[in-house]
Amino acid sequence: MFILDAHLDLAMNALEWNRDLTWTVEDIRKSEMGMTDKPDREKNTVSLDAMRKGNVGICVATQIARYVKKDSPLPGWNSPQQAWAQTQGQLAWYKTMEDLGEMVQITNAEQLNNHLALWEKDRVSKKPIGYILSLEGADSIVNIDYLVKSHEQGLRAIGPAHYGPGTYAHGTDSVGGIGAKGKALLKKIEELNLILDATHLCDVSFWETMKIYNGPVWASHNNCRKFVNHNRQYADEQINELIQRDAVIGIALDAWMMVPNWVRGKSTPENMGVTLEQMIDNIDHICQLAGNSSHVGIGTDLDGAFGKEQTPADLETIADLQKVPLMLAKKGYSEQDIENIMSQNFIKFLQKVWK
Repeated sequence: MFILDAHLDLAMNALEWNRDLTWTVEDIRKSEMGMTDKPDREKNTVSLDAMRKGNVGICVATQIARYVKKDSPLPGWNSPQQAWAQTQGQLAWYKTMEDLGEMVQITNAEQLNNHLALWEKDRVSKKPIGYILSLEGADSIVNIDYLVKSHEQGLRAIGPAHYGPGTYAHGTDSVGGIGAKGKALLKKIEELNLILDATHLCDVSFWETMKIYNGPVWASHNNCRKFVNHNRQYADEQINELIQRDAVIGIALDAWMMVPNWVRGKSTPENMGVTLEQMIDNIDHICQLAGNSSHVGIGTDLDGAFGKEQTPADLETIADLQKVPLMLAKKGYSEQDIENIMSQNFIKFLQKVWK
């Protein structure tokens, strides 16, 4: 089944982890044997080859670079200008992948439909993976003019915050609103018809945003607070708000977001019983709240600074997402429901926004 993954940090892996994503997952793991600089060395799950094997023909691919002030404990860049430069390096990587024929940027409905037709008719040859460019955390937007530049470069979605307090909003594990800069950013996002990614907004910033923002919104990678009671997840009232706005929520595969009481560096997927079944539970919960299958999709965040040590035990690579349709069918979902969840909800969302 064709899959759209609404959140992959591909360029971050290429530039900061020095992973050649044109290699197989196995070859990337071999190249990292003995490396200890990052906890997920030798445990990656994503490559362009693995995406093709799993029929993941489109992804929302990120630029990500946090700006941190001097007293912040979070990793990041010391100025917004440095953060901007990092995102430009990431964009350059995507462009070189286009030059190789490995990827192709999708910025409008015509390109989207052409890409879907290519993947539908040509099931044999090596096809480029379509990517929709998204910015995770807006701190690299030095001022509003830089958002216009990004839009001209093909940016089509943006999350105002990531972890901690940001320039434009408060993110995960912080508390606060959006302020004047955040309001100005939201106004420009709406004007440019960019998709607002509500993922990572803290509760206060989420509700302040919903009060003033009237443009398209989705949540690329966000699970349900019902299962893991943490501010990174959405409470039912937030999910309902997004449903009312015709949003789609992508379910993520970071283990600590899937089961309660996960202890980083100590817990393992095996001893915590983390499998793709928790993904099914999150999907089903959103479908039950909506009363249909139209508002949930796949947004794995695989290799988003974690690997096999922090993903479902029954997932070896991203290609194993093909296990999900059968699991949904066993849960009683129809073929149309399953197609909605695996790709069609996000595809229809994009077609509507870009028409």
